[in-house]
Amino acid sequence: MNGFALEAWAALIGLIVVLFTVDLLVAVRRPHAVGLAEATLWSVFYIAVAVGFGLVLWAVAGGQAGTEYFAGWVVEKSLSVDNLFIFSIIFARFAVPAEYRQKILLYGIAFALGLRAVFIAIGAAAINLFSFTFLLFGLVLLWTAFQLIRHRNEEPDVTDTWLVRRVRTIMPVAAGYHGGRLLAVEDGRRVATPVLLVFLAIGSTDLLFALDSIPAVFGVTSEPFLVFAANAFALLGLRALFFLIEGLLERLVYLSIGLSLILALIGVKLILLFLHEDITETVPELPTPVSLGLILLILIATTIASMLRVRVHPEERAHPGAVRIRRDRPDTGSPPPTDQRRQAPRT
Repeated sequence: MNGFALEAWAALIGLIVVLFTVDLLVAVRRPHAVGLAEATLWSVFYIAVAVGFGLVLWAVAGGQAGTEYFAGWVVEKSLSVDNLFIFSIIFARFAVPAEYRQKILLYGIAFALGLRAVFIAIGAAAINLFSFTFLLFGLVLLWTAFQLIRHRNEEPDVTDTWLVRRVRTIMPVAAGYHGGRLLAVEDGRRVATPVLLVFLAIGSTDLLFALDSIPAVFGVTSEPFLVFAANAFALLGLRALFFLIEGLLERLVYLSIGLSLILALIGVKLILLFLHEDITETVPELPTPVSLGLILLILIATTIASMLRVRVHPEERAHPGAVRIRRDRPDTGSPPPTDQRRQAPRT
């Protein structure tokens, strides 16, 4: 498949900027708690935009490009559910008021999108320069899948990352949220607000999420344009998706198993691709339509199995798994270590 022209990149980036601006107006100019009806509306809207983009791509660039985009988007969308677990944990630990959550999510998504653009450029360059990159990506995904299964009943410590600790040592933390601003002034001195700490916690964790999600998308397409588009449309709908399924997350008790199977599947696909292209053509490849169908089947089976499990065992709760950030201190169930006077009150 030939690379996409600059005009295609310009159109994609322009659409992303427009969508992000709309999100910014909703989340920042009208801070409010998001209800189920609003979350449903925005989720449907972003799914429609992502599907519409894929259909246009299919018509303009051909069926192969369309299939690879949809496969990448489904992979990113499924892996992003794991992000939602982490967001929920961070919001609970920092006691973030409901009206500020979508603003913080939007900041986090913007940071994640910029960061992943860098990772995608690095990944594409590595694929062009080193023939063993697919093998490396495949092994990384297999290792991540194994660790996700192994630690599926654990929760990572995501509220005391290096960046969060660093900010606390550089400047004091405000006693309140100060209207959702990142920085504020208290008693004549500049202070960080809890919003900044939450934003850094989300950004730090997404940095590690990208280390498996980017190789996973490269597993279904090696075209940077399609990888970036799949990431962008999956991330842009993440804010609305969080509020839509927040209450459902803890019921997806088999989610970690399903995601580990998806990562393992794509890891095997990448290894087969490396063997086929660099060792011998007798090694079969896993076609993208087949891998897309298997991914959808795993997601459906995981959701149905989870619902049946919690119906029989309603006391069970899902966990995101502790693959990416390991605890270096015991979890007491309390918020991150801040002075009690600086704990933001729940409003």
